[in-house]
Amino acid sequence: MPPAYAGRRRGKLVVIAAPSGSGKTTVAREIMKLNPSLAFSVSATTRTVRPGEVEGKDYFFLSREEFKRGIEADEFVEWEELYGNYYGTLKREVDRVLDRGQHLLFDVDVNGGLSIKRQYPDVLMIFIRPRSMEVLRTRLQKRGTESNATMKSRLARVPMEFEKGDGFEHQIVNDVLSQTVEEVQKIVQTHINKE
Repeated sequence: MPPAYAGRRRGKLVVIAAPSGSGKTTVAREIMKLNPSLAFSVSATTRTVRPGEVEGKDYFFLSREEFKRGIEADEFVEWEELYGNYYGTLKREVDRVLDRGQHLLFDVDVNGGLSIKRQYPDVLMIFIRPRSMEVLRTRLQKRGTESNATMKSRLARVPMEFEKGDGFEHQIVNDVLSQTVEEVQKIVQTHINKE
């Protein structure tokens, strides 16, 4: 550990995972606002930049070749190929934040969350569930960012995600957003404040 960080307590990790359209990113953003001590884990991806996204803030945008080189060099805590693109979390970014004594929030899919748990066993694991499949389908349609094929592949993953989500220590149904955020906030505060 560098001398500047000597004696400082290492940060803690919080994973929020859910099927696409369950509201996890909205919940994660609200939790970030409520907790200035939390840093947001910026994932790497090969997908194209969406309007308004910023390199290093929303994602680290990599070419497929760069991402594959990173996989071969074991540079990722977790990675997955989803919907034709690679997504992953860079080890160096996680350790950089933790070594500063800062806490880190991940907004990832269920497999990514479980991969993080394997490498960092003391991570807090929160799984957000939609009230129903119909609610999930409606949310995905309202986003307007999904083709029919992408939506079908996202919905086809949901049973697997629910099954793996059962292994998370906390599962919360996102029915009323404000209540969901309040519940997640209590869990997060308990985790980051314990010795």
